[in-house]
Amino acid sequence: MARIARHALPLLPLPLIGAWAVADWHTVRDGAARLSSADPWWLLAGLFFTCMGWVIAAVVRQGALPERLPPGLLLASQFAAGAANQVLPASIGAHAVTLRFLQSRGIPLSRATASLALYSLVKPVAKTLVLLAFLVAFPELLHLGELLPDRRTLLMVAGGVTTALVTAGVLVTAVRPLRRPLLGFVRTALTDARILHTRPSRVLALWGGAAATPLLQASVLASVGFALGLPLSWTQVVLALLLASTAVGAVPAPGGIGPVDAGVVFTMITFGAPMGLAAATVIGYRVLTVWVPLLPGALVLSVMVQRKIL
Repeated sequence: MARIARHALPLLPLPLIGAWAVADWHTVRDGAARLSSADPWWLLAGLFFTCMGWVIAAVVRQGALPERLPPGLLLASQFAAGAANQVLPASIGAHAVTLRFLQSRGIPLSRATASLALYSLVKPVAKTLVLLAFLVAFPELLHLGELLPDRRTLLMVAGGVTTALVTAGVLVTAVRPLRRPLLGFVRTALTDARILHTRPSRVLALWGGAAATPLLQASVLASVGFALGLPLSWTQVVLALLLASTAVGAVPAPGGIGPVDAGVVFTMITFGAPMGLAAATVIGYRVLTVWVPLLPGALVLSVMVQRKIL
């Protein structure tokens, strides 16, 4: 039975992807129709930036861990993690694949989870720094009007963060079985972070890669927009994606699909893009970054599981 399951596992993504395509058929059809009439050279540039995103993801993962990982397998794991990330919210799928990969390379669970925590912490911090740098470098784009959150929204965000911190503190204090593993995890995370930040190569990989990630994602979006004739500059597209992902990226949707898409369309419209063209750009962006690599990524995931790499 196990032998049959092992041979059938690489084929499992096919019905899953087929079911997803049927459920989201309008997005697939509209995106494919738009891309079929777009400038192929700009689409090729978008595909290049998409591929570079997996490379940078592997670089950041390596930067978050003191041990040396095999580059080829690490890159393959991130390609597979990209497919898993489209199924589960809040990057759970990508983290699960990466955790399995790290453990298969002999990394202890505590150090592997500490690496994931550092990766998850550095990425939003680096993205926020990139956003602030863009706003300082291009002050003419600071007139964002209704893009700025109102007082009620800020209070809700502050209340949510405070509630999460208080809940975590109460659980650690009241539930004794959680205290020892959590304290051990914190000690491991702080030790690894200190070691990593004494190595310039790891610092460059971790922080440089994390800062490059949103720029590559925005370059994919801009390439699709230019292919379709979007009347915005690269800087405006970068800011649109940074603002939208920062504002609503915490919503636990698989791959950020949904809330971030709506936020990007709204921001590009605010910058002066026609609504239909902004929506078509986001649809094309999702086709290029989700649908095109989804099948090969899922097959790579299955093969890595079958060969016990994951």
